[in-house]
Amino acid sequence: MAQEVRGVVAHGKGEPVSVETITVPDPGPGEAVVAVRACGVCHTDLHYREGGINDGFPFLLGHEAAGVVESVGSGVVGLEPGDFVVLNWRAVCGTCRACRRGQPWYCFSTFNAEQPMTLSDGRALSPALGIGAFAEKTLVAAGQCTKVNPAAAPEVAGLLGCGVMAGLGAAMYTGGVGRGDSIAVIGCGGVGNAAIAGARLAGATTIIAVDVDPRKLEWAKEFGATHTVNSQEVDAVEAIQELTDGNGANVVVDAVGRPETFKQAFYARDLAGTAVLVGVPTPEMTVELPLIDVFGRGGATKSSWYGDCLPSRDFPMLVDLHLQGRLPLEKFVSETIGLGEVEQAFHRMERGEVLRSVVVL
Repeated sequence: MAQEVRGVVAHGKGEPVSVETITVPDPGPGEAVVAVRACGVCHTDLHYREGGINDGFPFLLGHEAAGVVESVGSGVVGLEPGDFVVLNWRAVCGTCRACRRGQPWYCFSTFNAEQPMTLSDGRALSPALGIGAFAEKTLVAAGQCTKVNPAAAPEVAGLLGCGVMAGLGAAMYTGGVGRGDSIAVIGCGGVGNAAIAGARLAGATTIIAVDVDPRKLEWAKEFGATHTVNSQEVDAVEAIQELTDGNGANVVVDAVGRPETFKQAFYARDLAGTAVLVGVPTPEMTVELPLIDVFGRGGATKSSWYGDCLPSRDFPMLVDLHLQGRLPLEKFVSETIGLGEVEQAFHRMERGEVLRSVVVL
């Protein structure tokens, strides 16, 4: 039978979110109901509330989550009630052109639940990134559930569902940073510091953190930054070049997503180096670059979607690395809160006071 639970809903652009009763249907074919244990407050949820993703209000927010499978629908294999899972928004199809050519991390036809969750008046909810996990329970496609070691704390494991994976993957997968490499990360919030942690894990020896906030630069040191640059005080490109023998970094990650920071990333990389955009720009933003510089500097400029991750491969591995003490995921959790505190958490995030607020249920 359908269940009534509490969830955080955004009704209109810029309006404060509210905790409301939502109806979660029984799982249909290929679906699962998950009892949410923890869900991080991600900037993408704020983008939904602000109408920056689309205008499909009302939204059921939350997507960076871990929980326990409560029930599964027909045809589901490899997943059963009681499994501890991290939810992902890339449930790969296995049949699209990206999957067929052996690149499922680019899957162009990912799965979501077919049935809608609804408000008490019957209106269908749009779940954030097909998940909607600021709720006591949520309905997802079974492929969005990635089993991981249940020894990990939910408030830590769930962070892999979005921001931490995006940053780690931007450095390790999209940027391809490796042993002995240099990397600069522009913007040291949750995603940027995850890129720093990923670079350290991959064996980079020069890891440069760039931000305008001294507090964030201090956080970056905890995740492995070997050097910090306050770009309000010095020219970021020049500083990165000075720290890399005048050459620029092998990889530069833009975790802000603004034209000025993208240009910094482009020019702060070494010749034939890689610039990675993982910060999300807004639709009206544009960048103008001299074409001769694009040609003359060589290398690559890439965008990073979900850190080019494959959840079934990466989530269990990264949880295991965390449990071994090699990936300090717990340092990303600035505070734990309840469902009724999401709106205040958005404001703390906007002010740069936290890396991650995590709703614990």
